[in-house]
Amino acid sequence: MTQPPPVPGPRGAGEAAGSTDGDDPGDATPYLLVMPPTEGAPPPMVWPGAEGAPAWAIPVNVPAGTRGYAVFIPLLPVAPAATPATSAPPAPASAPAAPPATPAEAPAPDASSPPPAATAAAPTFSTPPADATDAPAVIPPVAAGAPTSAPPPTTARTPATAPPITRPVLAPHHVGVPAGVPMPYHGYQLLPPQPSFLDTRWPGPAPAQDRAVPAAVLAGAAALAFFVPLTRTGIGWFLGWLALTVAVVLAVRRTGAELPRADRRIRAGWAVAALALLSVLAFRNAWWLVTFCVLGALGCATLAIVGGRLVRSILFSLVAAPFAAFRGLPWVRGHLHAPTNPGLVRRIVGSAAATLAALIVFGALLSSADGAFSVVLGEVIPEVNVGTVFRWIFLAVVGALCAVAAVHTLAAPPDLSTVDRPGTRRFGIVEWAPVISALTLLFGGFVAVQFTVLFGGQRHVLRTAGLSYAEYARSGFWQLVVVTMLTLAVLGGVARWARRDRAVERHLLRGLLGLLSVLSFVIVVSALARMYTYQKVYSFTGERLFVMAFELLLGTVFLMILVAGLRLRGAWIPGTTVALAVVMLLSLAVLNPEDYAARRNIARYEQTGKIDAWYLRALSADATPALTGLPDPARRCTLSWIADDLEEPDPWYAWNLGRVRARAALDRAGPGAVGGQRDCRAADQFDLPKSRR
Repeated sequence: MTQPPPVPGPRGAGEAAGSTDGDDPGDATPYLLVMPPTEGAPPPMVWPGAEGAPAWAIPVNVPAGTRGYAVFIPLLPVAPAATPATSAPPAPASAPAAPPATPAEAPAPDASSPPPAATAAAPTFSTPPADATDAPAVIPPVAAGAPTSAPPPTTARTPATAPPITRPVLAPHHVGVPAGVPMPYHGYQLLPPQPSFLDTRWPGPAPAQDRAVPAAVLAGAAALAFFVPLTRTGIGWFLGWLALTVAVVLAVRRTGAELPRADRRIRAGWAVAALALLSVLAFRNAWWLVTFCVLGALGCATLAIVGGRLVRSILFSLVAAPFAAFRGLPWVRGHLHAPTNPGLVRRIVGSAAATLAALIVFGALLSSADGAFSVVLGEVIPEVNVGTVFRWIFLAVVGALCAVAAVHTLAAPPDLSTVDRPGTRRFGIVEWAPVISALTLLFGGFVAVQFTVLFGGQRHVLRTAGLSYAEYARSGFWQLVVVTMLTLAVLGGVARWARRDRAVERHLLRGLLGLLSVLSFVIVVSALARMYTYQKVYSFTGERLFVMAFELLLGTVFLMILVAGLRLRGAWIPGTTVALAVVMLLSLAVLNPEDYAARRNIARYEQTGKIDAWYLRALSADATPALTGLPDPARRCTLSWIADDLEEPDPWYAWNLGRVRARAALDRAGPGAVGGQRDCRAADQFDLPKSRR
């Protein structure tokens, strides 16, 4: 803290309050303490008092080493007219009458009151606003060499002409903190909050008024509510999503952001992939296959809306799209403005209500007059009941939210550069090389045993393990699947955070990760061989075929890691993996896995005389044409459940090729080909043992 030279000025109002040597405070020379600029200190404040206005300095006892701040309060006298004439203290008889105080100068305090602070530095002060008397000024901390004690303050009487002194609000005393310990300064002003991700990277589109956006939302809600058969698969899923996609594309052509051509092509590809996956519901009826296709279509739709190429941005898109559906509701509502003709809306609503009432009345009369017309009308218009109304409402809400998420995000897509930023933490060779080396040795030993079992010497290994070949093939499949997925996570983490500045680090990274990828690929092949052997011994199922396809996808990822390791660049792997997952689902749909599983079980029945009739009975309509070729009583058992499901006809929006082919196959087989529970008990003699280890 610096101490400038004394400022000349008259004694009294401009002198310092108190001295360190015990002399009269009034004889001390005023000094102004100025704090030098230091890092972390609070911002200085301009003196709020008027030019030439005095200030009270209250003497206090300050322990040695204390660091803090002093608060000075300006004293502004009231106007002479507002002061009562009788309020002034009587002057001594020997002294002349003092002139009245003016706003420029304050009355001098009596001898018993503390002397005012220095005012010689008044040219640096600025005139305060009207309410400046309530604003305390923050003065720098006490200097290290400042006096540690001061005379105790004496009782002073404020003249009647002076305004009341406004006391500053002192900071609370911290209990348990010893004297002399510096406390952190929290300041009088709160720091402004840091901008969030939404403020900097995803601020959203600007408010606008365009009828295309509300029209797209309305079209999406109506498309899903009218086309989608929620309780069964059918072509309506594809038609509803197609109508929603077309409505969104037409809306964003006018309000969408200008994206790069490559980005537009990638987003269009994901949109086409979503439509392709939903088209599976028009041809296949297996519940597990259509479930994965619907989930995959939703994932592709989020990538088409939000974007994303790396792992974190792809995962971010799965969360950002539902968030944008609710975030964009106020923005979409802002597109609607009051019409110039207020009665137009009332007339439109009245006309729509009258049209609906006319269709209901005349449609009911015409359908009762002609039976054929009633059948046609029943196929076109679904039966209206409480469940149907709730289904319409639910699907309309889902369709509207999907459209809102699409138009709001495509109007101003988020900046994913911070989401996909490279990792800042790096591991050295000492940190990651021992782990990868140990895993490589462990995988090498496991692969050596797998070659012994699968390609020769299996009798010795199986005799040692105490298992049959089928039990050995089944016992470790799921463990190998978990090992494969964990290995992918380890490879991804090491490839992201391992240092590669030096040549030795790059060569070692390529060598160890490449060798571990090769061994992992051999483990994938071993798992596939185990599952195939198990299904040959027991039975083929659609779910097992799906697991084998997923394991094959993981093996392909290991091959992609080998290719990316040549240049240590694998940014293309996450997007390619998602695309390969879409290809996998579409390939399963073309294969018709439940029909394939039924045919393989029939072939095994012809060879061994064993068949899993209870499992085949639970298959969907996709396997019905193959099951009609079974002999009785296995055929009557396996067709019992699917025949009950196909009794109810499908409306046009629930058309499904699998169910059409199943109904045709049942018609060719005749009514005697369908049995019941008694036939399944008779077919149990051909079934495999129920207890499978």
